[in-house]
Amino acid sequence: MGIWDRLKQELVDIVQFLDDTNNTLVYRFERFQNEIKYGAKLVVREGQAAVFINEGRLADVFLPGTYTLETKNLPILGTLKGWKYGFESPFKAEVYFVSTRQFTDLKWGTMNPIMVRDPEFGPVRLRAFGTYTMRVKEPGIFIKEIVGTDNRFTTEEIVAQLRNVIVAEFADAIGENRIPMLDLAANQKEISDLIATKMRPDLEQMGIELPRLLIENISLPPEVEGALDSRSKMGVLGDLNAYAKLQAADAMRDAAKNPGGAGAVMAMGMGGMMGNVMGQAAYAGGAAPGNAGPGSPPPLPTNPPLFLAIDGKQVGPFELNMVAMKARSGELQPTTLVWRQGMEGWKPATEVADLALMFAPAPPGPPPIPR
Repeated sequence: MGIWDRLKQELVDIVQFLDDTNNTLVYRFERFQNEIKYGAKLVVREGQAAVFINEGRLADVFLPGTYTLETKNLPILGTLKGWKYGFESPFKAEVYFVSTRQFTDLKWGTMNPIMVRDPEFGPVRLRAFGTYTMRVKEPGIFIKEIVGTDNRFTTEEIVAQLRNVIVAEFADAIGENRIPMLDLAANQKEISDLIATKMRPDLEQMGIELPRLLIENISLPPEVEGALDSRSKMGVLGDLNAYAKLQAADAMRDAAKNPGGAGAVMAMGMGGMMGNVMGQAAYAGGAAPGNAGPGSPPPLPTNPPLFLAIDGKQVGPFELNMVAMKARSGELQPTTLVWRQGMEGWKPATEVADLALMFAPAPPGPPPIPR
């Protein structure tokens, strides 16, 4: 060892760690050949703990405070080295500064959907994600079980393991408690507390704890969410007969804005449908148009609904007004095959009388007025 190295060793007599990062869990204090001067000052700040390792064994753990490294302050290390009468020369030991503060806004989430059995909907796949906070509870255990000899251990090196434990306990909690899918949102806090409780024994073996665990969202596959939205809409609408009338009236208004043939036919179809719906409603009340009393005949039958062949798949059945809307949007083309009850087979739309008009060209504009 050179003179400068020996001189530098003699001058450095403060053992401390000033953390300028936001993700360092453990930092090993670097000293030439791990030699620490007798009588050196050890500074452990709030949110830290200093762990001394001697020859691979845990020697001492210092909590926040300022210490003079003497025999009386190193009882365990002194016992290991057999210093019965004190010591004057530098001693060798590894010093690890462990951050004991809380690390916040750590993320967790399911990488793949979790299959659960819902009492109402049967087997469903769930995804979930959230955040949690973590802190080192037992620095000595954390060094022995997790860190080892890593000179700088960061949160990135443990969050993957914690995420796996959280997801496993989440799946277990959902499966064991059989919480209905529609009640998950109302029980997110209870599920979070249950997961934290179930994780505690595993975390204690690593010397860490999760002071706070949050479930931010539990989601379903898009197609299941779409089905739930449709079911919710049906519940909100309530009276489907009144809703059909409203939809028909809106469709007639939109069709009237289109001066083309398809719009005109659609408007006529909508008008006929509205007449039938309103006539049925009036008849149900005992006063059908043109007739009085409950003995009036029912309204005339309309054409059966149509099935369409779109993208090689059979869709429908659709009433005439819905077919007209599909023609207007371009989903129904003149060559699209259609079928309804009573037809011998599938035919192009233009070969069906009440559909052919939908594709008729718009009439030309009126001639100019002669001056």
